[in-house]
Amino acid sequence: MSYKLVVLGGGYGGLALINELLNKGLPKGTTITLVDRSPFQGLKTEYYSLAAGTASDLQLRVAFPNSPDVDLALGEITEIDREHKIVHVVGHDPIYYDSLVIGLGCVDHYHGVEGAAQYANSLQTFQTARKAYTDLNNVKPYGQVTIVGGGLSGVEMASELRESRPDLNIALINRGPNLLGSFPSNVQTYVAEWFLEHNVNMLINTALHRIEPGVLYAEDQSHPIEANAILWTAGIQPVALVQQIQANKDKQGRLIVNDHYQLLDDPNIYVIGDCASSEYSPSAQVAGLQGERVAKILHAMWNNQTIHLEPFKLRGTLGALGKHNGFGVMGKLSMRGRIPRLIKSGVLWRSKH
Repeated sequence: MSYKLVVLGGGYGGLALINELLNKGLPKGTTITLVDRSPFQGLKTEYYSLAAGTASDLQLRVAFPNSPDVDLALGEITEIDREHKIVHVVGHDPIYYDSLVIGLGCVDHYHGVEGAAQYANSLQTFQTARKAYTDLNNVKPYGQVTIVGGGLSGVEMASELRESRPDLNIALINRGPNLLGSFPSNVQTYVAEWFLEHNVNMLINTALHRIEPGVLYAEDQSHPIEANAILWTAGIQPVALVQQIQANKDKQGRLIVNDHYQLLDDPNIYVIGDCASSEYSPSAQVAGLQGERVAKILHAMWNNQTIHLEPFKLRGTLGALGKHNGFGVMGKLSMRGRIPRLIKSGVLWRSKH
């Protein structure tokens, strides 16, 4: 008896799921098809270093599982036919599934800022991070680079670029009063002081309403903000394919799932990562844990076993301030300085190996 599992997206969640299933062993006749537009996983949390020129493509690639039980279908997904349980991928015959896992990640959310999609660089894919690197590399000495978004991605991008290009003028725009709004105040203060010491201009309480080539316009400022290169790190939303799915969604457009990560009206479809509504903020760690859990759920189903899932505990969140400093939260412990940077490097090594 054959069983077809199709996994959309070879990111943190999709690969965690596949590796967990392979480690547990697949029932006879079960096949996995992994659908992705790239022939490898990109370590998306590190794309800022690709854009800054401090890491190469090769350093941020992870090979997909090499197993006779895993088929790879490379290409853009055009449609999920839920009625006939088919996925349509450019360049491939229709791909049929018994169970489908959606782990396609996210795209930028521009919050209605006119011109942002056209004139700001993105860090959401390998391709856009490469383009950002080219644009940044072409900025002449003492040019102006403006990064929109004072969350984790924006802070890491600004600090990495500061070390990579000490000649540049760098500004970081944040809509709220503090950078890293979800972090404790002592971490926020530490990062702000690092930026002051390293001449990164923080434009806080600055909400944009329009971007034009080389110019940003704030809602409450008469003077435009000029820039030779602009990067956007100010929000995410599920990919377009997920936005088109007719199903229950939360206010962020993420698909609402039950305790087993299944669509409420379609138990054959599981959703993980940035596409799934969750009590946790989207992250690579959350996606990986969800992927492992769906693997356990599938394994129990195939073996006619019941499964009870306890709430998982996140290990914490780490951020980099260049190559030598960092910050983070591990449980109730706030971390600042060299130690969190070393831990983050170790986590990255583990992700690759």
